[in-house]
Amino acid sequence: MNKEAIIKAGKIASEIKIWIKPQIKKGDKLLDIATKIEDKIFELGGFPAFPVNLSINEQAAHYTPTYNDEKLAEGLLKVDFGVHIDGFIADTAFSVDLENNETNKQLIEASEKALLNVEKNISSELTLGETGKIIEDTIKSCGFNPVANLSGHSLEEFDLHAGISIPNVDNKSKTKFGNGHYAIEPFATNGNGKIHDGEKGNIFMWISDRQTRNPNARKILEFIKYTFGPMPFASRWIIEEFGKLAIISLRQLEQEGILHHYAILTEEKGKLVSQAENTFLINNDEVIVTTK
Repeated sequence: MNKEAIIKAGKIASEIKIWIKPQIKKGDKLLDIATKIEDKIFELGGFPAFPVNLSINEQAAHYTPTYNDEKLAEGLLKVDFGVHIDGFIADTAFSVDLENNETNKQLIEASEKALLNVEKNISSELTLGETGKIIEDTIKSCGFNPVANLSGHSLEEFDLHAGISIPNVDNKSKTKFGNGHYAIEPFATNGNGKIHDGEKGNIFMWISDRQTRNPNARKILEFIKYTFGPMPFASRWIIEEFGKLAIISLRQLEQEGILHHYAILTEEKGKLVSQAENTFLINNDEVIVTTK
């Protein structure tokens, strides 16, 4: 584990979060917001760990704009982005109320408060179940439900979801954090606390060494493997490089099981969702919130 790279990635993410949040206004193009953040990551010396997620209202996660996206920022907007340095990742998210809506504000407060309460209690000895209980109790005390089937996750080099899931409800797990690198992300909702796969999104990831016979798809696959490796990427990034015909190749690579496609995660009753997220580095008695 490269502590220096982890902290540098977190510092970049924190700086961008502070920089972009006051700029976001109702009616801004989502594509413009995503491009600003991704360009800023490169400007500060990092690389996007995944495409910027800009999920509105009942969308909990995994919406990133298309290459020609005309959707506008509105409602309860979740802004989730990641930075990596040599594969060592910082993952952070915040929510913005773009309607001056009291429910939106209360939901944002609930997820932020849950994250802060975890921060106050986290250590190498804290169990995953205890963490979920902190999040669940906090969000319920605010009058909402945690999203039970979304979770935080451990991080490893070039691995965004490295095997340990950090629950947003008390799952009674006795597993302790121990030393490691973790993203913790409470989601609060005024729905029943469950999400499902919604419509197709625009985020993909290379998952198989299988080859394809199509020469255009093969060329694009080699670019994906070299440029992104096992990290998620946006279809618009590929279209910027190869043009609109790349859409056909991405579809073929997905159908052949070479690429994984991420659906947009949506609250199953169509209710609102807020999100807050920070990355934590735990080393014995030392806890660093790298993205704060």
